[in-house]
Amino acid sequence: MPCTQPCKAAPATNCRASLQNCNLAATAPITSPFYSPSPMLRPEDCFVPIPRKIALLCLLLASATGAQASQVLSLPQALTAAFAQNPELAAAGREIGIADGERRQAGLLPNPELAWEVEDTRRDTSTTTVTLSQPLELGGKRGARLAVAGAGQAIAQLDLERQRNALRADVVQAFHAALRAQTALELAQQSQALTERGLRVVQGRVTAGQSSPVEATRAQVQLAQAQAEVRRAKTQRSVAYQALARLTGSPLASFDRLQAANLSPGIAPGADTLLDQVEKTAEWRLAAAQVERGDASLGAEKAQRIPNLTVSLGSQYSREDRERVNVVGLSMPLPLFDRNQGNVLAAARRADQARDLRNAVALRLRSETRSAISQWEAAMQDVEAYDRTILPAAQQAVDTATRGFEMGKFAFLDVLDAQRTLIEARGLYLEALASATDARAQVERIYGDLDGVSNKSNSRSNND
Repeated sequence: MPCTQPCKAAPATNCRASLQNCNLAATAPITSPFYSPSPMLRPEDCFVPIPRKIALLCLLLASATGAQASQVLSLPQALTAAFAQNPELAAAGREIGIADGERRQAGLLPNPELAWEVEDTRRDTSTTTVTLSQPLELGGKRGARLAVAGAGQAIAQLDLERQRNALRADVVQAFHAALRAQTALELAQQSQALTERGLRVVQGRVTAGQSSPVEATRAQVQLAQAQAEVRRAKTQRSVAYQALARLTGSPLASFDRLQAANLSPGIAPGADTLLDQVEKTAEWRLAAAQVERGDASLGAEKAQRIPNLTVSLGSQYSREDRERVNVVGLSMPLPLFDRNQGNVLAAARRADQARDLRNAVALRLRSETRSAISQWEAAMQDVEAYDRTILPAAQQAVDTATRGFEMGKFAFLDVLDAQRTLIEARGLYLEALASATDARAQVERIYGDLDGVSNKSNSRSNND
């Protein structure tokens, strides 16, 4: 008798189920509920030939289904994707190539000039002159250009480092925001399940005549609100997922979940420890490089005050005299009126402006560091209070009110009030975590990865 479990090409789950049933029929003991001792079905009858194409299609569909079900994104994966695919970071990286091209161009010498001149266009009396002229840059112009271009290279490198730090902080912040949205959805679903449980209890008490139908109406309203909260949480999670996907360079979120991670950013470092390293941050070094480029530009403008010398060497041939003579010449502009004094003044003021901007950057970084550390510390105090006291007490109040209501000791309003308190406490807890995470992201936007900063400081202290 052939197998009564035919294997079809689609869907893949039917193929797996059919093969699994056949294998169970062949290998399961007599007591297995999957095995029937009917003489109409023998184990060897289950192993029927399966077309190769159908079997291959089943395996491909099964593997594709398993791959789609495991789209989980971790924070290291998000950072790797962002550094590799973020278009804004890629555009910043192009600045390095641009600066390299400008540095190469700045080191080139001016091209010589070839001139051909004819005097008296009559054939028998014309004079032809051919000269080769080479400008010679005086006053260190080439070295000044190289200094400006070298400062531009340093600026491009530092700007890329600054944008990498900013992108890393944005990805970490977006990942934790999406993870909080994912957690908020789970909490909303738990609240909905808790409300459904309360509704069932109320309906049972109303049926038994122990509670008023008004309490059932209140429970239904509470359930509708919980369901609306679940829908809102799903929307917020989708928005957070999309924001994270954009930072990683993807137009759509290709992941279904985020890998579970600790939502707490940890203990805030000391402000004084970070302030000692302000001058080592990428943003401050970028401002300092701007000062160096301003000084180099001033030197280049001063070098332009010295005129260049042009040396000419050529040959002149006269058809009338049938004589060839050599021609040698020197030329130099006379700096009587234009000595580049306006550009020198502008470059000097730009250099002063760059110094003022560097001081402003240092002041801003110190102020932002202190503000972020204060926000971090205050938020972590709130997080600790919720972890240790508020959330356990709110959960205990809900459990006690629910049990008491089931036993007829409390009114349903007490249960609703306890549930609202728990939901509000959970929301405030997530807000405190968000505040602490945002503060850490702001610090890492300035100093880079704080783990690397702490490791460097520890190694220096050990060497001391």
